[in-house]
Parts: sequence; C-alpha cells; structure tokens
Amino acid sequence: MNFLRPCAALLALTAAWAAPAFAQQAPTSLRVAGHFSANTHHIAAERPFYEGLPGVLGLPTLQVSYAPMDQVGVQAADALRLLRSGAFDMMSVTIGNVARDEPFFDGLDLIGVSTTLDELRSAVNAGRESFDQRLQSRFGAKVMTLWPFGPQMFFCNHPVNSMADLRGLKIRSYTPSMSALIQALGGTPVSLQFSEVYPALQRGVATCGITSPTSAHVANWAEVTTHILPLSLAGGVQGHFMSLATWRRFTPAQQAALTAAFQGLEDQFWELARVNNQVALDCMSGKPECNATPRGTMTIATVSPADQARLREIVSQSILPTFRDACNRVWNQCTTTWNQTVGTARGYTIP
Repeated sequence: MNFLRPCAALLALTAAWAAPAFAQQAPTSLRVAGHFSANTHHIAAERPFYEGLPGVLGLPTLQVSYAPMDQVGVQAADALRLLRSGAFDMMSVTIGNVARDEPFFDGLDLIGVSTTLDELRSAVNAGRESFDQRLQSRFGAKVMTLWPFGPQMFFCNHPVNSMADLRGLKIRSYTPSMSALIQALGGTPVSLQFSEVYPALQRGVATCGITSPTSAHVANWAEVTTHILPLSLAGGVQGHFMSLATWRRFTPAQQAALTAAFQGLEDQFWELARVNNQVALDCMSGKPECNATPRGTMTIATVSPADQARLREIVSQSILPTFRDACNRVWNQCTTTWNQTVGTARGYTIP
C-alpha cells in the first residue's frame, strides 16, 4: 500500500499539470471561409458573429480571419475536402454542392420531400445526428449549424408558366436530386456554383436557375431573368462546419459556449428564410409591397395542383430511387439510415 501512495500523488500532480496545458492548447487563430459575398443578408450576420467569438469564448487574443468563399478563391464543391485537409478551421457549406463527395448528405433536403420550412425543419432535426456522425467519420468535421436559404424555385429568362414549359431548357442545378428532377422534366441540368449563375444566364449557358428568392434578389437575377415558377422544390440547406481537430482544442466549457452561439446563429438564419423570401418575390416582380431595392418586373406564374402532384410523382418515381442507388454504392447503410430518420419524419420509405 505504501507503494500506491507515491503513484497516486504522481497521478494527481500529472492531472494538475495537464489541465492548464489543455486549456493553453486552445487555438490562437481561426481561418474561416464564409458564404459567397452575393449572399449579403447572410454575410451581414456571419461577419459580426465571427468577430464576436473571442469574447464568447473568453479568448481575447483569438484572431479570427474571416472572408466570403469567393473572395478567397474557394469552390463550394471543395469545402469538405478543404476542412479535412486543415486548410480552414470553419467553413460555410452548401450541402447540395458537396453531396457528390458524400451522397448521403443530399438526403437531408431531397427535392420534393420537404417543400415547406416546417416540413424541412422536421427533416433536418430528424437527420442531424446521423448527418453529423457521417461528417465526422468521413471528413473530420463537425456540424455547428444546419439551416435553409429558403424555398428553391425556378428563375428563367424564357416564358415559363408550368413545369411542362421547362422541357428542353438548360437549368442550373447544384444537387444530384435536383439534376434528377430536371432530367425527369425533360430539361438539361447545368452544374454551376452560385457565383457562376448570373453570367451563365446572361450568356445563354443556362436558361433557368434554381435558388431561393432571397438569393436571386440580392444577386440581381431580375436583370437576367423574366419569369418565376414559384414551385417550392426544397429548402437549400446550408451548414457551418468546424474541423474536428480545431473543435478538440477547445475546453469543454468553450465547446459549450460555441454550441450555444452557433445555435443562436442557426435560429437567426431559419427566421431569415421565413421573412426575407416573400419580400424578395415582391421586389423582383415590382409589387407595391416591396420596400427594398432592387425592384424588377418579373412575371410570377401560378403553381397548379397538377404541377404539385407531378412533383410528388417524380419524388417516388425518380428522386428516391436515384438517391438510393447513388448513396448505397458508397455506404450500404444509407437507405436504412435515411428511412429511420428523414424518411420517418416526412412519411417516405425507400424500398
């Protein structure tokens, strides 16, 4: 027993040394890539949020280097690989753009499955844990937020009054399930990241783009498009992801503070999606209710019950089978996991 006393004393002393040493390992800098600069509403929230993180964490010497993704020359599709490589500590990520690296991620916001914000929030809440586990295991990153840009609609420089009018058109897509929908409608999907869409519409590389009204408005798409088909396809889910290596350098108390802070940012962005999209539609179509700029003269079609029914048919006939086949090739638990989470929340089962 006498031998155990010095061992216990040594362990206690080691623990006393280790605790402050761990605290001292907290990052002294954070490299952050934000959303594209055209997304002014979100940049206006992100920038002060990151500027305030040193105070939130009690780390006044923490240096946060923040810039929109396009200003640092980053392609949206490369986000997960850049996090895994350590090029950035934090990144804003468009889930659909990175789904080609991990098809399971597309399942959080499959086209036609969640067409209202309430439906989408139930799907996101159901799928968050499995999404985070997959992100951690494959890319060494952690979910800090998941939120939508808002209802994804068609913005075209060609007269479009129904889904039938999309046949033969070149349509910007940024998710695999979106491409499957376009093909089912007889259109041609054109993969473009957001910053590339305006010039593509201007030059005829694309006839239509799919995005939220808020994004289309702040990016001045009314200058290069004339018609809106306001059929809500999905929510355009985004996320803020942190490298696990960076996350693990914070103390448990700092991790709790980060979690709470990012939850506040997530809630703010969900509310932004609820409020700003109707304002954007009013302004792009030049309605008197518009109290912002720029104002456009776009024509907004009326979505028919037939188009809504057709979208539901495409979900069962094309979207879910396409997702199943692509995802199961990469991960044999994909369909089972989706059915137990997002599928259950939304009332769908992939056979």
